[in-house]
Formats: sequence, structure tokens, C-alpha cells
Amino acid sequence: MLKKNSLIVWGLVLFVAWNALILFFLWTRPQSLSDHSRLTEEVIRLAQDAEVELERQKELLHQIYRYSSLWNKRKAKTLHLSPAVSVQSPTTALSPHRSQISPDAVLPVVVIACDRSTVRRCLDKLLHYRPSKERFPIIVSQDCGHEETARVIASYGDSIMHIKQPNLSDIPVPTDHRKFQGYYKIARHYRWALSQVFRIFKYQAAIVVEDDLEVAPDFFEYFQASFPLLLADPTLWCISAWNDNGKEQMVDVAHPELLYRTDFFPGLGWLLLSDLWDELEPKWPKAFWDDWMRQPEQRQGRSCIRPEVSRTMTFGRKGVSHGQFFDQYLKFIKLNDRFVPFTQMDLSYLKKNNYEHSFLAQVYAAPELRVEELQGNQRRELGTGAWGGGGGGQNAVFSSPVWHSRCIPGMRIVLCT
Repeated sequence: MLKKNSLIVWGLVLFVAWNALILFFLWTRPQSLSDHSRLTEEVIRLAQDAEVELERQKELLHQIYRYSSLWNKRKAKTLHLSPAVSVQSPTTALSPHRSQISPDAVLPVVVIACDRSTVRRCLDKLLHYRPSKERFPIIVSQDCGHEETARVIASYGDSIMHIKQPNLSDIPVPTDHRKFQGYYKIARHYRWALSQVFRIFKYQAAIVVEDDLEVAPDFFEYFQASFPLLLADPTLWCISAWNDNGKEQMVDVAHPELLYRTDFFPGLGWLLLSDLWDELEPKWPKAFWDDWMRQPEQRQGRSCIRPEVSRTMTFGRKGVSHGQFFDQYLKFIKLNDRFVPFTQMDLSYLKKNNYEHSFLAQVYAAPELRVEELQGNQRRELGTGAWGGGGGGQNAVFSSPVWHSRCIPGMRIVLCT
């Protein structure tokens, strides 16, 4: 840490000295009146740029100094919690392979925040349901520089960690993407925040949420129980708390313990390992990161675990999408309100071979429906699976005079093969 701080300080000294030499050289050259005017403007511009850069470096140094003591405390606590895990000081080395990560490793919750002062609703629920500050430290990464939101986050004191994305500048975008500037900034923020978590703080896994998510009572229980499954099964690349088909009328609310594998990346409260970040960071996109995650090149045939009933719910109508889907869809997602003791359950049925054997048998043994029955909202006794939602009830096979297919629920859109 001291070596890194020294490098930053020397970098600042060299930066200031170099700019001073350039300014001295330009100023001492013989110039005409108009040249002097242009030179003055150039000097002012360079000075402003230097001031911005110095402020940015000062903020980074401030964060490093602020969290160096917290890092030492976390290191000691992690060693106490997981003696089998070797915890090192922050470096840029690649993370350990999943087989080297302890099932009891610390799982920080990274809250991606910007300009929503309503982040309080998110943080209050996280702190209320959190079973252990040591096992689940909360890191709020703030972009945007919004002062009111910063004050709200700061009001939680040392119960959370508050870090700030230092680069608040606009991002050059193609002309037809000017209205999507916000999506570019979100992708930049995600990359910075996850790099802090895995490169600077050296965590081995992290749960990512956004500032407009409210969590369920068993949110932490769910991730604590499913984390060993993620470590053990290389065909999994994330654990998600979200069901995209999670409207109340489409899920089996009587069975909140049901979990499924999905080929669709759900996001909205998800757990990833540090070795996945090693893979994704070098090619991280400039914008639309969640859609990018759903491309075959990133997924590489891997799946995520997701619940029948969501363990997160979004309350953020305001955002870069301007409430595009909130009023029509997102606000109707059912948030689980019953605590399920997942850590006392055997989740090995979610491993690839076990899961495919049982799940496909259920699908192909399902009763057959005509499309007209589905469209007319008939045959409700078949349960939620018949409507292509969570698959918690009895599955159904849909047919029509024109086509016949078997539809497998469990993704954002029902997949028919």
C-alpha cells in the first residue's frame, strides 16, 4: 500500500513539474499581441485541466488513505472467519481459482449508486436483514457526484463503506448514441466499482445490487446457501436474486423455496466470483453491459441460479431508461416475504446433471394445451408453469393446429424448442 501511495505521489509531482516546464517555455518565447492572447487562453486551459487532474488524484489518495485502516481490519476479520483462505494485501494479480475459495469467504454487497437519495430504502433493508457485518460488508460505490445522495450515504457512518467513482466527465459517444450517454457512464462505473472490489480490496466474490433495489428477508440466506454451489459447479457463472417472469400472478408464491437454472442473465442482485471478473474485465463493454452479458460470447454455455419468487424488487422508476418498463412491468414483480432456511436445505439438485435429468422429465411429462387456452387465460388449475412464468406449478405443453412445441419456462421469455 505504501509503495502504491508513493507511486501516486511521485506521479503527481512529475505531472505538475512537466506542465510547469511547458508553461515556462511557452511564456518565455517572443510572441506578438495576438499570439500572447492565444497563449493566455492556452495557459488557462492547461491550468484548468491540471486542476481537474489534481482533484481526481487527490480524491483517489483520499480513498486509499481512508480505507487502508479498514482494509487491515477486514484482513484480520477475514483470517478469523476463514483460516483456510490466504488473504493478501491489494494487488493487481489474478484472483484465486474457485476451487481455492472457501465456502465461508466474505461476501461483500456492492451497491451501485448515483443520484438517488432514496438509496436509504435500499441500505435500510440491507442493514436490517444482514446477519453479519463481518461476513457481508456493504460497499456503496457512488458515481455522478450528487451531493444529497452522498450525504445520505455518509449518514450511515462506519456501518457501510462509501467509495466514489472519481471520473465524472462525459464520455465520447457516436452521434446516434448521444441520448444513451447514461448507459456509457453506468458501464464505466460498474467496471471501476468491480475493479475496486476485486483488485484493491481483494475480495474473492461479491454480491452486486443497485441503489433502487429492496431486498427480501432471506436475501442473505439465499446467497449464503447458494455460494458453495457456485464454487462447486463450473457450469454456473452467477447466482441471481431476480426472476424476470416474477409477476405475482405468474409465480408459485406458496413455494418460495423453489430455485431454477436459467440460461438468461437476470442481474438485479447477483453474485459473481473474482475469477469471472478476471475474464470479463479486459473486454468490458463501453455501454449496455447487462445486454452484453447475455451474449453467447460471454455466457459460454453457462447458467445462473434464480429463484421462483424474486429476492429483490426495484422501486426506481427514475433512471436512464426514464421508467420505460417500470410502470408496465417492473413494479408488479413479487418480492418474497417469507424466510426460507436455504442453508439447511440440500441444493445439489441444481447441479447441471441432476437438474437436467429431473427438470426435463417434468417438462416432457406435462399436459398439453392449445394456444387459445393460454391466450384466454384458461386452465388456471395447471399452475404457474402453464403461463410461462416461474415454472413453480405444473408445467404445460402448448399446441395448435399450425404448430406443436414444448415450452420450457425459466427464462425471461418462454423458450420453445
